[in-house]
Amino acid sequence: MTSYKEKLNKITTFIFDIDGVLTNGDIMIINGEMARTLNSRDAYALQYASKNEYRILIITGGQSEDVKNRLLEVGVTEVCLSSFNKLNVYNKLKEKYHFTDEEALYMGDDIPDYEVMKQVGVASCPQDACIEIKHISHYQSPYNGGRHCVRDVIEQTLRVQNKWFGETAFEW
Repeated sequence: MTSYKEKLNKITTFIFDIDGVLTNGDIMIINGEMARTLNSRDAYALQYASKNEYRILIITGGQSEDVKNRLLEVGVTEVCLSSFNKLNVYNKLKEKYHFTDEEALYMGDDIPDYEVMKQVGVASCPQDACIEIKHISHYQSPYNGGRHCVRDVIEQTLRVQNKWFGETAFEW
């Protein structure tokens, strides 16, 4: 059986959920607007991977244009909002960007992520993911959602591929 570390050698595409992965899952309501917190270490890892020519995709049921715009600013390739059938969105992204399941790492935390995670080359989750997601994950980060779990899987992948802490490490 191939270890998840060996599978990281093939990764060209990172795919993340937002709520519970890039955030801790909490949603604050401020003046009637939903607000979320994104971790700066996760944001750094996203932009670093982007500068190293990895494709970074977001598939979320959320609808925040502000969150989408911030993620695009740090180098995310595409943010798919209002994605209620994530497997259909994933398959469309595969066609659009020409990557295979084996080249994709997906990090999710809850039931809506399940079908995509069953299909990708590396399924990963934060430490506080639901039990069903933990059972199908090739890797469980020791970090909770919104607390460096995204940085964790990006850094591990780039280290395996000898691309971590290179020339673009100091550009932010």
